[in-house]
Amino acid sequence: MKDQPEGIDASGVRQALLAWGIDAVDLGYAPVGFGDYHWTADDAAGRRWFVTLSDLADKNHCGMGADAAWQGLRRAMDTAAQLRDRDGLGFEDGGFVLAPAATADGESVRRLGERYALSVFPYVAGRSGDFGQHLTPEERARTLRTLAALHAVRPPVVTRVIPPELSARERLEANLAAVDRPWSGGPWSEPARETVVRHAAGLRGRLDAFDALRVDVAGRGAALVVTHGEPHPGNLLWHEGRQLLLDWDTVGLAVPERDLWLVAEGPDDLARYEELAGRKPDPSALALYRLRWDLEDVDAFLGWFRSPHAATPDLEQAWNGFLDTVRRLAA
Repeated sequence: MKDQPEGIDASGVRQALLAWGIDAVDLGYAPVGFGDYHWTADDAAGRRWFVTLSDLADKNHCGMGADAAWQGLRRAMDTAAQLRDRDGLGFEDGGFVLAPAATADGESVRRLGERYALSVFPYVAGRSGDFGQHLTPEERARTLRTLAALHAVRPPVVTRVIPPELSARERLEANLAAVDRPWSGGPWSEPARETVVRHAAGLRGRLDAFDALRVDVAGRGAALVVTHGEPHPGNLLWHEGRQLLLDWDTVGLAVPERDLWLVAEGPDDLARYEELAGRKPDPSALALYRLRWDLEDVDAFLGWFRSPHAATPDLEQAWNGFLDTVRRLAA
């Protein structure tokens, strides 16, 4: 995020890092990504760390509400740690998992008050991309090999099942229905309401299509595997010829298509995954998770725009993303 978090400053982060044995001599805010807050920290031993602060009130994919989100985030970080420690998939061993460092008490993530949670990662220099960026055929092939390897792993006991249902369906339905009176909260509240009004029929149609796909896919009873959840270019890091997967807060058990729709661009990519994994991708499941992504985004955007907000760079980015997503859904 470009904006810095409310109620947490550099001194609070510096103090929290002591739980990892990190006495940060240099701590700098890193305005990267979208959703979490980040710093880089250098300690007296010359080691560099990448620090992530998660807002539990805005982590619906981990659980609705701060306490449920905390439990889900902790299970996700523990899963990444087990993939590193149990399965040898950590980048330190030549693998693709960039997992969180443990505190002195063995925690993969630590809660800071009621609202936030902190996790710490080794800093790895490399090249990453952005969501929506086009991968070359070679990069897609490499990513599909990574996913096939992940999907073949024996699931850790701690790993959550991620159901295909929308994480906040009731809230989304309520926001879509509450367009008969003005919205307040900030500069994008009324424009968001007007956008929903203009595209109401299209949005409702896509929700109905989602429900039909969900029933269809559930009826096939496909086996669940460990999925990353968001293997888009923004969560890929290319380091010394290797590919690492970042941001494991979305990890969970689901059908492979939860990952594949974000990577595969056509029949050749799907055939390559089938050869690697021994499983033919399901077109209905690919469509389900593509649609689920957009509907989850609409819910998150409306939640922000109906809450108190100001005109910040992050909210402007959210507004542009909201418009693009709604137009795509209602087309």
